[in-house]
Amino acid sequence: MYSGRVNSRSNLTGVPAVLTGWLFAGLMVLCLVLMSPAALAQAPEPPTDPTPAIQTPPPQAGDAEIKTRISEIFAEIATLRRVTVEVNHGVVTLGGEVASSAAVTRAEEIALRVNGVVTVENQIERRLAVEDSSTSIFGDPSSRLQKVYRALPLYGVSLGVFLVIVLFGHLLASWRSFWRLILPNPFLVELVSGAFRIVMLLVALIAAMNILGATAMMGTILGGAGVIGLAIGFSVRDTLENYISSIMLSVRQPFRANEHVVIDQHEGKVMRLTSRSTVLMTLDGNHLRIPNSTVFKAVILNYTRNPERRFQFDLGVDAADDPVAAMQLGLDRMKALPFILQTPEPEAFIQTVGDSNIVLRFMGWVDQRETNFGKARGLAIAATKDALEEGGFTLPEPIYRVRFDSGVEDALKSTKPAPGAAARPPQAPPRPKAPVDTSEAADVAADNTIDEKVAAERASSKEADLLDEESPVE
Repeated sequence: MYSGRVNSRSNLTGVPAVLTGWLFAGLMVLCLVLMSPAALAQAPEPPTDPTPAIQTPPPQAGDAEIKTRISEIFAEIATLRRVTVEVNHGVVTLGGEVASSAAVTRAEEIALRVNGVVTVENQIERRLAVEDSSTSIFGDPSSRLQKVYRALPLYGVSLGVFLVIVLFGHLLASWRSFWRLILPNPFLVELVSGAFRIVMLLVALIAAMNILGATAMMGTILGGAGVIGLAIGFSVRDTLENYISSIMLSVRQPFRANEHVVIDQHEGKVMRLTSRSTVLMTLDGNHLRIPNSTVFKAVILNYTRNPERRFQFDLGVDAADDPVAAMQLGLDRMKALPFILQTPEPEAFIQTVGDSNIVLRFMGWVDQRETNFGKARGLAIAATKDALEEGGFTLPEPIYRVRFDSGVEDALKSTKPAPGAAARPPQAPPRPKAPVDTSEAADVAADNTIDEKVAAERASSKEADLLDEESPVE
């Protein structure tokens, strides 16, 4: 027998031939063993189910071992202790009663994971007892109290974060000077600050729920709130339209306070613009509220924006008269009136020519800041009429023709006094009428009664007013 030593500094070619032969033979035997059918049959296959199988104590478990293993597992689970197990040729039959449908599914899943089980016949019934249902809903009060007690520090942290964010949002939303630097309109300041407060409240709620690990529930709540908000939006569509109209009117104001306007045939002086309606004081001294959605879409006539206002009236002369001379005479009288503006100057033209008259239209301008429009128009009509009559022009009057039959004529003749009858005493001449003071009627100064009422109402009212002298006017 060769008993030499191997030199550690020699390479593979320096290994004795006998040792090399034994190594090669061992490698060949190992390859044959691994490639044999028996070895391939005993080689474990890669598991297809990611869930690990529950092994029974012996490698080849029989029905009794499978039943014992499943029963021991169910005995350790409180909700499956009443489940019965029967095994026959690897087929497991589950019976008994459980408190919920989730326990039925869980028992079947556990039985399928036991090695040696072919299939499972699930015959478990759900027990419909009141105490089982209430326990599944409310659980054990003592365990719940223990969980709440252990989670008190976490609840405290989430509550602190919630309060800090809400307080910060409330303080920033209440900082009016900051918002007025960004939004000059007071209505937008109220709107944006209120929306910011709500957004910060939602941010605080999301942060608190995230700390508690209840983000899934928060998503459900927000989704439900979105659906409810969409439904509410459709139901209060008119209210939202009115609210948006209020925003637009406050940003681009079509009128100022105390201006004389006509909105959809409603005439009056503007008192205030609120978040819901526009308040007018009619010329009769009554309050009139018009929804802002109507005001935003309405045709608005503003008499105050241009202080000069034109009036017009019609007078008729006889068809035989000269209409041009009549117009000139009327214009001369109108120009002599002190309240009629000379620029623009009064005008007149022939409106229509009828069967027995010619209708002339006269127009003049007044300054509403100094002159009452209605009184000026009335006095101009009276002065022009007097001028035409004094100039010899005949103002046409309606002519009626009365026709009598013969019987009525005889009756009228019979009513005449007989000859020799006493004559009626002569009637006394009418007394001269006392002169009438027309100074008050001729006063055409501007009437500021409604303006004073509007100013008093605006000063005494506590209702929010969106009209702002610094806002742009369309």
